[in-house]
Amino acid sequence: MKHLAFLDKYLTLWIFIAMVVGVSIGYFYPGIVSFWGRFEVGSTNIPLAVGLILMMFPPLAKVRYSELGGIFSDKKVLATSLLINWVVGPLLMSFLSILFLSSHPDYMYGVILIGLARCIAMVLVWNELAKGSSEYAAGLVALNSIFQVVFYAIYAYFFIAIFPRWFGLPTTDLVRKITIGTVAENVMIYLGIPFVAGFVIHWMLNKMKGEQWYYEHFIPQISPLTLIALLFTIVVMFSYKGEYIIKLPLDVVKIAVPLVLYFCIMFFFTFWITKRKKMPYDKAVAVSFTATGNNFELAIAVAIAIFGVNSGEAFATVIGPLIEVPALILLVKYALAYRWRN
Repeated sequence: MKHLAFLDKYLTLWIFIAMVVGVSIGYFYPGIVSFWGRFEVGSTNIPLAVGLILMMFPPLAKVRYSELGGIFSDKKVLATSLLINWVVGPLLMSFLSILFLSSHPDYMYGVILIGLARCIAMVLVWNELAKGSSEYAAGLVALNSIFQVVFYAIYAYFFIAIFPRWFGLPTTDLVRKITIGTVAENVMIYLGIPFVAGFVIHWMLNKMKGEQWYYEHFIPQISPLTLIALLFTIVVMFSYKGEYIIKLPLDVVKIAVPLVLYFCIMFFFTFWITKRKKMPYDKAVAVSFTATGNNFELAIAVAIAIFGVNSGEAFATVIGPLIEVPALILLVKYALAYRWRN
């Protein structure tokens, strides 16, 4: 537990260092992109996938799976989460993208793709750090993953090929290349593998060693893996576009503006709604971070597959986590301060 406490205490610093290291590697050693490319299978980068899977395994191993049934019967929480994730979130990101990036359609498309990809990965980390309900976070993530497989391709076509046209902006039919298979593959890799691993380990060790040993000894031992894998993932991810981030700082700022507004509006609006509905803190946090975070892995994969690795759309999706990581760390700190005050 001391190692985890040490990582938690200086988490913002570690994340900042990881971001700087990743960007520096990408800038000073541009050949890193080709190096990572050797480990790609289709649109999946193996080191990135391994980092994300290891990052998500401890939170999913911590879930009390016997309690998940009660979560899906909580209609108030489910209805609130679905409305905010699949109506408010996509519309808000699309409006902000059009408002701030209409003069850069490629960046606009990339940011819209981020807004449509509801979070199924790092939300578990933010929820864990903010002391939210692991069970509710896992349940909502599972629900989002199903909706993502079914609706992402449809949403992407509507919000990129149709919606901008209503505002007199250019659209693209390249989005037709998004298939349900592409989305399903992404969901299975980044959610399915760690979910199955977490469930199997939970079931086996609880049966062999008992629940008390599992939660008091095993979980504390594997918990630091989440943050270590998070830092590795950030380094890999930011090294991809380190050169462009350094050379195009004003473009980074342009893309950052709608993203920062989006994260703040989504979190505080959802947190306010959940408190109005008198949800306890742990449930409110799970719903709020599920609504605020985005599945940047899917957005990046889709942007690269459709528009190409050197496209403005791909660049915008990579800027997503560059802004999301520090923004959500600050929101975690706010949530914890709110919990302490109340």
